[in-house]
Amino acid sequence: MSETPKNQPGQDRLARMQKTVKVHHAMEAKKALLVIEEEFPDNPEGMRYFYDKLRAYTEGKPFVPDGKKIVGTLCIHVPDEIIYAAGAVPVRLCSGAYASDQVGAEFMPAKSCPLIKSTLGKIYLDMIPDSVMIVNPTTCDQKRKFGEISGEFSDKFYMLEVPPTKDSEEAREYWQRVVKRFAKALEKATGTKITRKGMKAAISKVREAQAQYRRFHNLRKHPQPLIWGKDAFIVANTYFFDDIDQWTKALGWLNTELEGRIASGKSVGKPNSPRIIMSGSPSIFPNMKMPLLVEQLGAVIVADETCSSNRLLYDMVAADESYLYDMIPAVADRYLKPCTCPNFSPNTDRERKLIEMAKTFAADGVIYQAFSGCQLYEMESRRIGKVLESHGIPMLYLETDYSPDDTGQLSTRIEAFLESIKVRKRKGAVV
Repeated sequence: MSETPKNQPGQDRLARMQKTVKVHHAMEAKKALLVIEEEFPDNPEGMRYFYDKLRAYTEGKPFVPDGKKIVGTLCIHVPDEIIYAAGAVPVRLCSGAYASDQVGAEFMPAKSCPLIKSTLGKIYLDMIPDSVMIVNPTTCDQKRKFGEISGEFSDKFYMLEVPPTKDSEEAREYWQRVVKRFAKALEKATGTKITRKGMKAAISKVREAQAQYRRFHNLRKHPQPLIWGKDAFIVANTYFFDDIDQWTKALGWLNTELEGRIASGKSVGKPNSPRIIMSGSPSIFPNMKMPLLVEQLGAVIVADETCSSNRLLYDMVAADESYLYDMIPAVADRYLKPCTCPNFSPNTDRERKLIEMAKTFAADGVIYQAFSGCQLYEMESRRIGKVLESHGIPMLYLETDYSPDDTGQLSTRIEAFLESIKVRKRKGAVV
């Protein structure tokens, strides 16, 4: 009797793997939440909502509105407004769990991106919400092949073809055609026709969430940090799967609480805590290793330039007319022109944005996280570092993955970087 191939386990082994991964995933989430909630002073009361949502989601209880269909998404390039207009709700499926990373490694090379391996593992084990469609934008070679491999486990995959550049009119026109085709595919998958009224309501719904996020973003510019950076990542991560109206309302309450902190003079961190911008590969719960380490070692993350937080919600749709033929291209533009993803070449917008953020947030330095195997962020790091250096902004490049094994090494390097910033600030004060 022949053995079952490693990458095609039998049903019994599959069930055992699923049970084991669920247990380990829950343990990872519980451990991360324990640190997030208990080991940091001065967490805003308004964060309780977001902590509880993460807890429920990792226990397998995602929010599913009655009668609504789910569209799984795998990148911020997927237009949420069009999904809402088609009568469905978007749920981000990207995984930050080390347990499912190890399962995905059975199907991909060892040096592949941990986010892709982890997400593939969850899809293979059927640990995702039941979706009428799973939308996978082709933002890198690994995502393209990931779509092919995942297609072996699910017939619901839809490949959203992202152009390699965003600066030409040809790329803009191509992307608009891609989004129009996506809208037609959504109508077929959901059984709901996208109408002018539905599109207008969807844009308005997302815009309300974006308005609260902009308010939150601006509050983080305050000279005395009002909230930890790890909480900013949690707020954005929760948007991936929460009811958008509830999320918007909860963020509004949090913003009001943070404005109250300005009046009372309450802040987080110490007066001389280094102000850090995080950039690079996204921090997706429960993999909050890097933000937690940075802030446990005495810094405060005052801003970020990642697709799991700031890049997700800041830019709004600008439609000239409230007609369907105008609104869909406007939505497409919102997901292309402002985006600073390194899949685009050239990507000078990202350089400009980081320099601008360093100034407006009075940042002392940038920590650049690159997942092992994430070639786009790895290859772009050298140029970003040189540009920041030319503007007097120090940058620390850190390569990591989902494993906890490198925590000690990362701590040593982060601590040395933060100490160098403190020395620099003291010398500046003396001068």
